Amino acid sequence: MKRQKEQARQQKQREKAERKSQRRQQKQEDSVDEMRELQEHAEAQAALSCIGVDETSPVEESTPNSKTGIDQ
Repeated sequence: MKRQKEQARQQKQREKAERKSQRRQQKQEDSVDEMRELQEHAEAQAALSCIGVDETSPVEESTPNSKTGIDQ
């Protein structure tokens, strides 16, 4: 009887440890997925920023011309 209880207790501990291990692994996978999504979002934002910089470049070029006009 005591032996069966001890074996059942050990089995429960093994199962608990297995579930904990699976949760950790899932958490790591979720973290990797989240980092990938954040990286993709950052790349998309950077691409949009580059487009924005290209659009503002002519404005920056015209700014020195207007300053030159003021200096004259």
